[in-house]
Amino acid sequence: MAQDIFADIEELQELLNSRAEVSGDLATALGKARRHLPRRIYKQGQRLVQALPLLEHPKLRMTLDEAALKGAVRELKSHLKAIDTADRRKGRILEVLGGVVFSLLVVFTLLIVVLRWRGFI
Repeated sequence: MAQDIFADIEELQELLNSRAEVSGDLATALGKARRHLPRRIYKQGQRLVQALPLLEHPKLRMTLDEAALKGAVRELKSHLKAIDTADRRKGRILEVLGGVVFSLLVVFTLLIVVLRWRGFI
């Protein structure tokens, strides 16, 4: 049963690497992806991070609620699989282009105002 959870955690690390574009062990990857994850999903990941040391110990493993941990793994997996990396990439490009266009509009407007103020237009 615990081996299944370890395999699920490894799969989560791969999903975090491929979908959320963060690397490292589960705790590090969740920390890096924190602002991109909903609070509920992040807390489920933190529950798994806190359970990892207990899962490695045979007697302490019995104190954990494995059904709840499997539910957390399932929830994290479903959220990470729903992330569309191509759409995210397009969103980033559009954000950059929007910022550039806004900056150009502000500069052009200020140029017109200064030229009008100085009497050239």
